[in-house]
This record gives sequence, C-alpha cells and structure tokens, in this order.
Amino acid sequence: PALQRLGCHEPVKLPGEPVLLAIVGPTATGKSSLALGIAEELPGEIINCDSMQLVRGMDIGTSKPSLADRAVTPHHLYDRIDPDQWYSAGQYMVESRAICREIAGRDRIAMVVGGTGLYLRALLQGVFEGPSRSQEYRRHLHRVMDRGGSSKLYSRLSEVDPVAAERIQAKDTLRIVRALEVYHQTGRPISDLQVERRPLTGFRVVKIGLRLDRQTLYDRIDARVRSMFRAGLLEEVQGIMDQGFSPDCKGFEAIGYRQAISCLTGNISLEEAVEKTSRDTRRYAKRQMTWFRGESELDWVEAPGESRKAVAQALERVMSISDG
Repeated sequence: PALQRLGCHEPVKLPGEPVLLAIVGPTATGKSSLALGIAEELPGEIINCDSMQLVRGMDIGTSKPSLADRAVTPHHLYDRIDPDQWYSAGQYMVESRAICREIAGRDRIAMVVGGTGLYLRALLQGVFEGPSRSQEYRRHLHRVMDRGGSSKLYSRLSEVDPVAAERIQAKDTLRIVRALEVYHQTGRPISDLQVERRPLTGFRVVKIGLRLDRQTLYDRIDARVRSMFRAGLLEEVQGIMDQGFSPDCKGFEAIGYRQAISCLTGNISLEEAVEKTSRDTRRYAKRQMTWFRGESELDWVEAPGESRKAVAQALERVMSISDG
C-alpha cells in the first residue's frame, strides 16, 4: 500500500520529524546502488559511511560512487582527507550530524551509506570526543612496547582502567595506546568518559541491512576485486605514490591497496594480489556481518541493493515509519 503512493515522477515529501535512513551491510552487497534507487523515489541525499571512501584519490579500490552518480544525487563526506591523514570516529560524528541537519533543513532525507559500523554507531549513539593525539606520549608508549611487548602496555591499562582492559583484546595495540593516552592527558579512565556520549536526537531513524547468502556474496566480492584490478587499481596506487605519498602511509593499509603495493614492489605477482585481495575482503565481510548482527533495530533485506526487491522493501520500511 505504501508503495502505491510512490512513483518515478514527483518525489514524496514525508511529514513529521525528519527521517534518517542508514543503509549498511558487508562490502559488495550493493549499498550504494540501493541508496541511488531510493533517491529516485524519495528526496534524499547520500552521506558516506565508509572510512576508506573519505580518502582523496583512492577511488577504484574503495568502489567509490562515480562522478556521474554524484552529479545526479548529492553526496557528502567523500574525498575529505589525503592518504596519509587520520580521521577519527569523533570527527565523523561531528561532521555527519551537521550534514544530516542541513539535509533535514532542505526537507530531504539523509541517507547514511556504508559498511563502517563504528562510524554509524558514532553518528547515532555518539562517541567520546577525547583529547587530541599526543605524538610525544605515543612515542614513549611505543618505546615501552619495543622493550616489553604489548603485554607491558596491557598490564598498565589493566591497572588504570580495568573496565577498558576487559573490553580491549591484549593484542589490540591501537586501542590500548589510545586508552592510555586519554588517561595520561585527562587523568580519567576512557571507560568513564565514554559513557558521557550523547545520542543523536531529532530524527526518526530507519536502519536497513543488506544480507546475501555466503556463496553469492563471495562470488560478488571475487567479481568486484577482478574488476578493480582490470579498471586500473595498480595504476591508481602508482599515481598516488608519484604524488609523494609513502607506501607505508595509512591509506595503503586498506585491503586491495596493500596487495597492490606488494605487487608493484615485486613481492607478489598480479595473480597473487588478486587472490589475496579477494581472500582478505571475504574475511572483512565476515567481520562486518558480525558487527551488524549486534546492531539494534536493523531490518534485513535479503537481496542485492541494485534489485527492485531491495528498493521496494526499503521504501516500504521508510513509508511505514512515516505513517506511524
């Protein structure tokens, strides 16, 4: 019934409190295609929720929306940082919330699209905005780690913040260092500060998850990876390095890019680069599914995002919350 009110002509304006539509799921399920399909029916704008699509120049390996698609539907939070820059969940929370409110002010729907679950959680639930990074203290921690291993740092974390230590794995050095850094700079455990986060208000949130059977998803991943390399992933990586970015920079840690670096430096063959990228992407997709299974109030759609079935089900869900 809701879809009977929808057509391909005049976009529908939803009454009531602004709607925020989140489209999530593993890589290669068609999230961007679904968002574009919905934008043909509803007045929406797309906000990136993929950590790697923030990076300028990294287009092929991140399956970034094309310039043609971005010309048809407004897209936000793409090409924000250089490959060697850091972008935190706190930054994402601040910027994405501001954009959501701008879109709502235009009487349009904010569509948050991507597979970085931490960013979505930051947007909706809030995230602790801690002190800025202290390179001097981090160098000290890394010297301690060089002498005594990560267990030394983990023992220190267990002393000053046992709650955080319970949540963080002993080998997760990135999060251990950050927790110790926050304690060093504020004198308070990060676990105490994190509970002070503020959830997003003023929106009716609809969360759609795309889910495919394992073999279908893996076949799509394999096809996407082969397509990326055929489309010039190696040339893209070489071009970024030619601009002066180091092979060790943060952006090149991404799946596909680190394999391309290994291929360009002669450590592996092109065939091995393709296979390793497919393998690691499949593993990443599995981790994404684990994350999103823990996401509350998420409606799963069992179809590729480019299918009419997926678009219809997502539209039905948006219209039902509007009717409610």
